[in-house]
Amino acid sequence: MTSVYRAPLRSRSDDVAFDLTFDRAQALGLCGFGRFGDAERLARRVERFADVPDGSFVWTRDPDGLYRLGRIDGPYAYDADGEAVDLVHVRPCQWLDIAFSESRCPAAVIATFGRGGRNFQQINDDHVGEESTRIWGQSLRRP
Repeated sequence: MTSVYRAPLRSRSDDVAFDLTFDRAQALGLCGFGRFGDAERLARRVERFADVPDGSFVWTRDPDGLYRLGRIDGPYAYDADGEAVDLVHVRPCQWLDIAFSESRCPAAVIATFGRGGRNFQQINDDHVGEESTRIWGQSLRRP
């Protein structure tokens, strides 16, 4: 079964502009989160993130509210260059070049983002892995 995660790509601090964090992640092919939060909880989040298997799918939302699908493709790293936009705990990620409206996304993805929050988290649903795999494959075949 393919793992699927929610990756908000936004700082836990309201002082950091969401579009800057999102743009950095997309431009550099990264997935991750920032340095803010309780130190002990942050350490556990980093450990779980580092353990996510390569090839896992990630869904995020762009500043326009459209959904983006990516795939984790490499090991965890701390990226000090991302401190200004609070995107320092990162993994390489291949992002599709297209965005998706809600009508084209798995229902579990919509539900997970609908609950709000800014944490990287696994989407637990029996079909979201199959649906994400199908969307990924169809999108790569687009002319």
